Amino acid sequence: MGTSNPSGGAAPKEEEDEEMEGADEAEEEKSQSDGSDSAKASDPAPFSEGEKVLAFHGPRIYEAKIQKAEVLAGRWKFFVHYLGWNKNWDEWVVASRLLKFTEENVRKQKDLTKDSQAQERSARSRLSQKPSKTDVKPEKEDAKNQGSKGKKRKSAPPNEVILKKPQESPLMLQFPLTLKKQLVDDAEFVTQLGKLVKLPRSPNVDDILKKYLEYRTKKDGTINESVSEILKGLRCYFDKALPVLLLYSKEKSQYNEIVEEGVSPSTIYGAEHLLRLFVKLPELLTHVNMEEEALTKLQQKLLDLLKFLQKNQSLFFLSSYDASKAAVKAE
Repeated sequence: MGTSNPSGGAAPKEEEDEEMEGADEAEEEKSQSDGSDSAKASDPAPFSEGEKVLAFHGPRIYEAKIQKAEVLAGRWKFFVHYLGWNKNWDEWVVASRLLKFTEENVRKQKDLTKDSQAQERSARSRLSQKPSKTDVKPEKEDAKNQGSKGKKRKSAPPNEVILKKPQESPLMLQFPLTLKKQLVDDAEFVTQLGKLVKLPRSPNVDDILKKYLEYRTKKDGTINESVSEILKGLRCYFDKALPVLLLYSKEKSQYNEIVEEGVSPSTIYGAEHLLRLFVKLPELLTHVNMEEEALTKLQQKLLDLLKFLQKNQSLFFLSSYDASKAAVKAE
């Protein structure tokens, strides 16, 4: 989730700054609304510069080091570097996302990691069957030109739910910063605040994929069959992965209540859960028998869809979730 563009070049500094400012503003508005992390410049900082801490990032906790500490907009904020991760992950966070580096909190970190890994193993075992050839297809000319001498893609280590080493996946390396912030807020709403997405969503995943196909058709001047096939495969992946890989534990009873047998999750869920799928795709694609070059081109097309989501972020994503834990169908 760095700042590179699809062609591999670095994003303009101005664009990066604008994205970071937008993320900071959203976080400030959220903190102001619930009155948390309030502070005065005269108040002592709960954490100090150079201090090693534990930081929430999505549903997991990571070791981090505080590089800066400032009172911004009436609250303490800390610029942290996640130890062992690329500096592209450095970010400003509020105090409620940090824990002191103590034995008790380290145990809490390990417990969360074990729970997450157990869910990952269970999900992978249920998704171990390789997708059919129609699930995801590269461009026809790509398939013809690959031949049998190319190197097969090796299996990658399991994904983190939110954090992913950028060098392991071009898709994650170029993940838009504002969508990364969306993922973090999504996890906080569900896992820490107990709020859920109210279902069914409009637009749903089917609607979003149709809108993207219309966008590409208008832009290209013709219907691109390879894009259409990729979207069909993406929908198939979403429907299969959602109940076993994309739901937090607090969302599972909601799923059981609202998704009836024979109903596709892509007609019920929206952009919030579709975005989670993109975090899992690098791992899921290791099960596809595809040449490295074709896989890279496929990821570039998926990146274009991510940018489409980013451009329409205010239309596709909710700004807040339902306070009711039931959060099911509206009357």
